[in-house]
Amino acid sequence: MMKAQLLLPVVVVLGAAVLSSLFIVDEREKALVLQFGQVKQVKESPGLGFKIPLIQEVVKYDGRILGLPTQPLEVTPLDDRRLVVDAFARWRITNLVEFREAVGVGGVDAAQTRLDRILNAAIREVLGSVPSNRVLSEDRTALMNQIRDRARAESGALGIEVIDVRLTRTDLPEQNLAATFARMRAEREREAADEIARGGEAAQRVRATADRTVVELTSEARRMAEVARGEADAERNSIYAEAFGRDPEFFAFTRSLTSYERALQSGSSSIVMQPDSEFFTYLRSDIAPADRPGAAPAVPASPTPAP
Repeated sequence: MMKAQLLLPVVVVLGAAVLSSLFIVDEREKALVLQFGQVKQVKESPGLGFKIPLIQEVVKYDGRILGLPTQPLEVTPLDDRRLVVDAFARWRITNLVEFREAVGVGGVDAAQTRLDRILNAAIREVLGSVPSNRVLSEDRTALMNQIRDRARAESGALGIEVIDVRLTRTDLPEQNLAATFARMRAEREREAADEIARGGEAAQRVRATADRTVVELTSEARRMAEVARGEADAERNSIYAEAFGRDPEFFAFTRSLTSYERALQSGSSSIVMQPDSEFFTYLRSDIAPADRPGAAPAVPASPTPAP
């Protein structure tokens, strides 16, 4: 009984010593075994680990990819157009020994503070070497890669790796927004005025071309009409001449009828003529002048109406 009472504390002490010598590393963690501040063991794989109780201690760090949002930072590109920029970085611990030596007991918080300063310096250096239009254009991806590479080179001594850097915002300072919007509005108004002027010039050219085409077509149509009228008059005169040569009496008769038709139309005009005028030859008798003895064919002229 006495031995059992004596062995029980020993077993408890030994059990406690064994339990305190064991530690578990999660798959999301990495661990260092320290002895009086010196690294004695590095355990990066998940599972069960051993340490010397009371002498050694275990320090665990997050082994996952971590995120770091930066505070808004004002940068001045080459064209002196200030921008407010903030970024987001992805990083992870790659070397536990270097990480412990670099940040000490501060751990992840101390590493993020130092990484934030490294990122701000890289952002200022990269964006300060290009004009602002490149920061706001498709070249932004290449600039983010340059910032990532510079931050990765600077942070290597901390035992960490910068995986990616993204610019989440690139805006103008509040005091510059009004001036920038006014300048953009003036540029757009100038472009609109240029477009309107070019459109007016093009419309004037089209209008002048149309006017010239109208004049040319009208002149050509008039010329063709005059030619057709002249040809028709010549053909008419030829027909008249041929008709007069074939039958002078019939020609005189038709011309007289035409004259009667034009002179005796209804209206307010009146004709003052002598009754024995040749104009009334075919109205006085049905015998043509050519049938009378010693008479020549008469071609009555169109009378001149008197008011």
